[in-house]
Amino acid sequence: MSAAKPLKKLVSGVILDLDGTLLNTDGIVSEVLKVFLVKYEKQWNGKVAHKLIGKTPFEAAAVIVEDYGLPCTTEELMSEITPMFSNQWCNIKALPGANRLIKHLHGHGVPIALASNSPRASIESKISCHQGWKESFSVIIGGDEVRMGKPSPEIFFEASKRLSVKPSNCLVIEDSLPGVMAGKAAGMEVVAVPSIPNQSHIFNSADEVINSLLDLRPELWGLPSFQDWVEDTLPVEPWYIGGPVIKGFGRGSKVLGVPTANLSTEGYSTLLSEQSSGVYFGWAGLSKQGVYKMVMSIGWNPYFNNTEKTIEPWLLHEFDEDFYGEELHLVIVGYIRPEANFSSLESLIAKIHEDRRIAERALDLPLYSNFKDDPYLKIPLHGVKNHS
Repeated sequence: MSAAKPLKKLVSGVILDLDGTLLNTDGIVSEVLKVFLVKYEKQWNGKVAHKLIGKTPFEAAAVIVEDYGLPCTTEELMSEITPMFSNQWCNIKALPGANRLIKHLHGHGVPIALASNSPRASIESKISCHQGWKESFSVIIGGDEVRMGKPSPEIFFEASKRLSVKPSNCLVIEDSLPGVMAGKAAGMEVVAVPSIPNQSHIFNSADEVINSLLDLRPELWGLPSFQDWVEDTLPVEPWYIGGPVIKGFGRGSKVLGVPTANLSTEGYSTLLSEQSSGVYFGWAGLSKQGVYKMVMSIGWNPYFNNTEKTIEPWLLHEFDEDFYGEELHLVIVGYIRPEANFSSLESLIAKIHEDRRIAERALDLPLYSNFKDDPYLKIPLHGVKNHS
């Protein structure tokens, strides 16, 4: 972890949003609407997704009816798609860091509330699929229990009242602009974790903007700090990705002096959408050569303005020749830092080499070195080994 930062504010209660903050609801929304819109011979456009974030279900349905010019009322749309969503609630995965945060706060006796624009019944259904969540929240409030949803501060005032914590002593964690606005209107401290990439600039009213829940520093708010960082790295639930090495942008060796191996992300869009962008590390198996230490970036590479989420592993070994077309398997075991933009190429390169030093050292620890023997690294299979 980097040097200690000054305390921002002392808080004694935390209020969490659910969809997009703790749960990766956006993926399910897209899947359901993709199927539903076929009936009207319309095609789901992911660009509409950002208009739905932070809305109540009714407001979101109204946006869809209007944007797609559907020949039905908002009420009719709601009655058709609500059962489709209900069937999917248990398929929604927790976002990276959500389980860790809930367990941490609850374990340290910090009062936590869940305040969501979703109806209470659907909140209960969603969290019932995640072990230990329901009993961790002292308070749960749905959008149907207040007169107005976010951006009105009403739901947050109600949460602070039920928590018996003054609004000014509450910390709100939100992924949407309406949620951030509601938290600030309630006079609370607000951390934004934007669920849409490259949108942090629109959250300037938040007290802090972070890339993912993995980057939350509770001690900045006077709360107990996480104790699970190990030598500047955070162990993560291992995940697996593999495929042939392809030609990338050619920036790795030419521009950065870092020979990255580009993997085709075809077939991995769901897996990549479930992972926060940032710098990770682990082990890489090359079908014809062996197993090597590896550090990698996942994300949009703001310095280069990528339009797609990419994965760029750097195998920490000097190779004599290129290995395009060879099968590469990765086991990702730890996290180093969020994706960041850099003012100069020099500062980007310096950071990449610092990431390398951290990964090299960490992978010698038994905590991570044991994964070097994972069978996935040694068998030339296509695809993901799913351990979730």
